[in-house]
Amino acid sequence: MAKLKFGNVEENVVTREEFPLKKAQDFLQKETIAIIGYGVQGPGQALNLRDNGFNVIVGQRQPSKSWEKAKKDGFVPGETLFDIETACKRGTIIMYLLSDAAQIAAWPTVKKHLTAGKALYFSHGFGITYKERTQIVPPSDVDVILVAPKGSGTSLRRMFLQKRGLNSSYAVFQNATGHAEQRAIALGIGVGSGYLFETTFKKEVFSDLTGERGTLMGAIQGIFEAQFNELRKRGHSPSEAFNETVEELTQSLMPLVAENGMDWMYANCSTTAQRGALDWKNKFRDAVAPVFKDLYDSVASGNEAQRSIDSNSQPDYREKLEVELDELRNSEMWQAGKTVRSLRPEFVKIKEKV
Repeated sequence: MAKLKFGNVEENVVTREEFPLKKAQDFLQKETIAIIGYGVQGPGQALNLRDNGFNVIVGQRQPSKSWEKAKKDGFVPGETLFDIETACKRGTIIMYLLSDAAQIAAWPTVKKHLTAGKALYFSHGFGITYKERTQIVPPSDVDVILVAPKGSGTSLRRMFLQKRGLNSSYAVFQNATGHAEQRAIALGIGVGSGYLFETTFKKEVFSDLTGERGTLMGAIQGIFEAQFNELRKRGHSPSEAFNETVEELTQSLMPLVAENGMDWMYANCSTTAQRGALDWKNKFRDAVAPVFKDLYDSVASGNEAQRSIDSNSQPDYREKLEVELDELRNSEMWQAGKTVRSLRPEFVKIKEKV
């Protein structure tokens, strides 16, 4: 295990050089990895593991769109594709990749097949961290581990096919066999992680819920809306407002920030942009800092978890969600975005590959 230094802070990390794929394959060669759920994370992790030579089966309810997707991806009913209970019975490592709400509903089925020595794997610390609310309490004689790719399952798969890795966190909640950490690391390498950094279930879910509601999705959409709407009020066209708000950020600037850092971006833009960005960044930071404090407090208190459980477990959740997404989809900003994206020269090629 390597150490990364950030000033005076050291962090445990595992790279693919010190824990190569062959080592992961050898360590898990006798394991049957059961992917439970084939929705957001399931396909990417299942396909990457399978392509990397691991023994993978999928457990999914039938009939469902996810069952059909798994079949389309080459999992064979009765051989590598089963109902959830059968997959749990066969698996020695149960990768619990259902949504948080679905994990609560399926837990009684999964728990009865968690016999001594098996491993229960998560990609999100939600179910364990909020166990008083979810009632997900694993038996004491199984390993409980986590590997959380820092991106969507789609990104994990795309980067794997590009021979790149998506960084992941890993954690051990329960080490019943004495090999829980090695299991977690081997699985993290197997699913296509770039490198793995150590965390805890609680820290993973606290940072994840804050990030999703913050800069990854909630805050960024809010900022997009605020700037786009202000430009439109001031007489700018939808195309100009969208390009200046979203397109330039996502297509031009953020890839460069990802490669080189924000300091490099500041050093390599016009002097006018430099001065303005440096003058205004602190104002934006100070404006949103109280919101992030409230957000983290809400996550830490369990309020965000309870809201998710209460909302996502409702029978009409999907219908209500679609109404909210339609409102977003049909907004002037994202209708403008649809048109702008269609004008990218490479748009048709990318669409065909997805």
